[in-house]
Amino acid sequence: PLDPAYPQERSAFMLADTQAPIVLVHEKLADSLPQHEAKTVFIDAEWDVIANEDGVPPNVGTVPKNLAYIVYTSGSTGIPKGVPVSHHNLVHSTTARFHFYEKNVDRFLLLSSFAFDSSMAGIFWTLCQGGTLLLPPHRIELDTQQLAKIINAHQISQILTLPSLYAILLEQADAAQLVSLQTVIVAGEECRRGLVDSHYSRLPPAALVNEYGPTEGTVWSTAYKVPADFEGDRVPIGRPIPNMQTYILDSLNHPAPIGVPGELCIGGKGVTSGYFNRPELTAENFIEHSIAGQPPIRLYRTGDLTRYLSDGNIEFLGRIDHQVKIRGFRIELGEIEAVLNQHPAIRETVAVVREDRPGDKRLVGYVVSH
Repeated sequence: PLDPAYPQERSAFMLADTQAPIVLVHEKLADSLPQHEAKTVFIDAEWDVIANEDGVPPNVGTVPKNLAYIVYTSGSTGIPKGVPVSHHNLVHSTTARFHFYEKNVDRFLLLSSFAFDSSMAGIFWTLCQGGTLLLPPHRIELDTQQLAKIINAHQISQILTLPSLYAILLEQADAAQLVSLQTVIVAGEECRRGLVDSHYSRLPPAALVNEYGPTEGTVWSTAYKVPADFEGDRVPIGRPIPNMQTYILDSLNHPAPIGVPGELCIGGKGVTSGYFNRPELTAENFIEHSIAGQPPIRLYRTGDLTRYLSDGNIEFLGRIDHQVKIRGFRIELGEIEAVLNQHPAIRETVAVVREDRPGDKRLVGYVVSH
């Protein structure tokens, strides 16, 4: 998936890296694409050509290990890295939702960009259960009043959004506009205690779920159904979803005791094959690991600092490297610095995250000129 809002340099890299033979695009968005060698098909203007094609379904022979999509995430060297996700991974991720969530999806509002992996949750979870998938106007998240009106007008039953956006929605919208919501899923950022209190004070019948998962684990890996009487300081990211496993390891790759911080590593059906055309990066982040004499299993090192709570849930504590998350986007500070350093007037630079008040994070670049 390509987001028309992406810088053309990023889209050009993604097209060149994947060697995509065909690009499907609406005609009005063609100018947003960079120069490329792929065949362009205007899906809204070439129906007369498409109608002349043979209507017999093609014999494609797709098998579970074939790729379903590639999503690109931030790279520390300034080069985005592609995460190839197979049909096997995607079927696992979608099926796990059928088991974790008791209610079928009725009407889901898709707030994520198609180029953001969390959109796969809404698309396939909804359509595979026969639900209605609503696509809102572009950048609707910038207008919470309009967002509330859409939820009310279309009687949306499920949404997946950032905790920070949901907090603003609860603060600014009339509770009567949100009463159709049955399940609110927050992900991509730390869920704070204040959001739990605000949610259940305004929408007590609606379930609140805190999901966690990197792209390399196919959208989600753990989840926590937040109870209405939650009293902790930090909202846990929960336990592994069906067919996923979690391991919290210390610096020597030994299991960390309960309550002791360590790096969260994930295994199971959602773990992807690695990074597209980046074998050295794959070897660094995907490991074969044996625990307590058991046969080796393949794990992805998330880089997230976590610990087990006494009840078996996992608590997120932060990052162990230089990667950060702002408004749900995984950002390598090194990528920001690499781009800034390309300017001929800049000798040295450093990128940091500033949080002037809780939950209000922003990127700041400091530079030294020549």
